[in-house]
Amino acid sequence: MKPTLLVLAAGMGSRYGGLKQMDGVGPNGEIIMDYSIQDAIHAGFGKVVFVIRHSFAEAFKQHINADHFGNRIAVEYVYQELDMLPAGFSVPEGREKPWGTNHAILMAKEAIHEPFAVINADDFYGRDAFVVMADYLRGLDGKKGDYCMVGYRLENTLSENGTVSRGVCETDAQGLLVGMTERTSIGRTANGIEYKEADGSMHPLAADATVSMNLFGFTPDYFVESEKLFVDFLKEHGSELKSEYYIPFAVNTFIHSGYATMRVLKTTAQWFGVTYKEDRPMVVERLRKLHADGVY
Repeated sequence: MKPTLLVLAAGMGSRYGGLKQMDGVGPNGEIIMDYSIQDAIHAGFGKVVFVIRHSFAEAFKQHINADHFGNRIAVEYVYQELDMLPAGFSVPEGREKPWGTNHAILMAKEAIHEPFAVINADDFYGRDAFVVMADYLRGLDGKKGDYCMVGYRLENTLSENGTVSRGVCETDAQGLLVGMTERTSIGRTANGIEYKEADGSMHPLAADATVSMNLFGFTPDYFVESEKLFVDFLKEHGSELKSEYYIPFAVNTFIHSGYATMRVLKTTAQWFGVTYKEDRPMVVERLRKLHADGVY
């Protein structure tokens, strides 16, 4: 059994100023996704499913063509749109964005029937992260509620050019996730690393805190359970214009209910990404060095 890789690529990257998934940052014009797919092939993934939007599907598919990866991995596409909702629900007037990362995952329920990993299209996760994820997923065939994630050190995931949002993780002595809290507006300040609450108050975070970068591993039952939860979410928040159905919300619910466990996997990989335009030179230089060192 080969696991599948689900790539969340429907976001237009408004902070970056365009379709950042298609930005050639590698020495030969490679985009960040190219490295993730190559690392996934190396780790033994058998298929990649891209979640995209109809508005840029043509441009996206021109890059990810049939032989882009040397026909070494099967490729499928699914779409995330604002009006793709369970029966009985409709889009509130004035809402412009889809319903978040876990809504995006639900778009792939008909395309994936085996253990799968989830990543963001515009993040560089590192080869070892895919190896440890694939190794774990290969042991999950036929199981339910046995999930995992790759955790990163908070201090290694910040941008020097603005604040970021991260899922801050709490684990138990067995390395299982106890809970994940979505913190927004995280950045370095004169007092260290802090995040800002909605009321404007600032709170500290430890530099070595484990955070999620949306590299999760699930078994196919996740689609069924999180669709049920999405219905509950819409009943409570469906009339709101900006509410989003995030992965951490679903994961926390399943853990606290006792339905699932989530193993936090360790990796030697270094994460980086282009959150802001000003991050791009750093990404270009890191990729240049990886090529020079023979990793790619």
